[in-house]
Amino acid sequence: MKHLNLFIELTRLKKPIGFMLLFWPCAWGLTIAYDFSNSLNDYFFYLSLFFLGSVLMRSAGCIVNDILDKDFDKKVERTKNRPIASGKISIKLGLIYVALLCFLALIILLRFNNLTIILALVSMPLAFSYPLMKRYTYWPQLFLGITFNYGLILGWICIKNQIDVAPIIFYLGAIFWTLGFDTIYGFQDLKDDEIIGVKSTSIKFKKNPRSFLIICYLMFIISLIGVGYFMKLNSLFYIFLTFPALHLLIYQISNFNFKNSKNTLKIFKSNNILGLLVFINIMIGKF
Repeated sequence: MKHLNLFIELTRLKKPIGFMLLFWPCAWGLTIAYDFSNSLNDYFFYLSLFFLGSVLMRSAGCIVNDILDKDFDKKVERTKNRPIASGKISIKLGLIYVALLCFLALIILLRFNNLTIILALVSMPLAFSYPLMKRYTYWPQLFLGITFNYGLILGWICIKNQIDVAPIIFYLGAIFWTLGFDTIYGFQDLKDDEIIGVKSTSIKFKKNPRSFLIICYLMFIISLIGVGYFMKLNSLFYIFLTFPALHLLIYQISNFNFKNSKNTLKIFKSNNILGLLVFINIMIGKF
């Protein structure tokens, strides 16, 4: 039980916000591509595969992140007790866990078409090199957005078996969404990060974070409008689009207190609700 609890702590399974933020773009891409006049069995089959894949890959990513950031984590109050940073789990055992999780993810991936498999494998270096970006650039959140939203493209391709303008617009907009919410998340560790020399958009825009967040979230909303246009979604899509827009521009930005770590975590976690709102919105637009 002790080792099981350490594994759960290591992979953040008790903190589902991470894999849900990875899952939602997959669900969005799948949903805009799927023809709901066909049987729903295939839709829910792919949706379940993406969910399981998100859990597995996020868990593996957490371990790789903790291995690469071991020395940094020891110096940050919020992360100093993580299993690898504290020495409760060895790097060798962590790598064994990563290999196992990736193998399980590969079994799931092989259920998709060839193009989806190839593009997913191409993205693997991106997924595991993200933790290194904070050492060299103030834009690691941009790199995270490129990686985290890749599932949107995969969701589309597993149905269409080709790329199109709509998922590209959606993908670019989702990158801005990630830029926004991960900037909020980064304010939890801002003081420690500045001391140890870690870079982030939270540090870069610390003097006026709300202006940066407004730009990011507006770009995401504009991309949703573009998706609605190119996919010929019905008028209800644009009406109900006000709910995710209000959540981003009113709830998140108005309530964001970058000096309060509990507040920043709460606002960050609310993006799970945002993911659901966008998912429902697409469903409404399709029918």
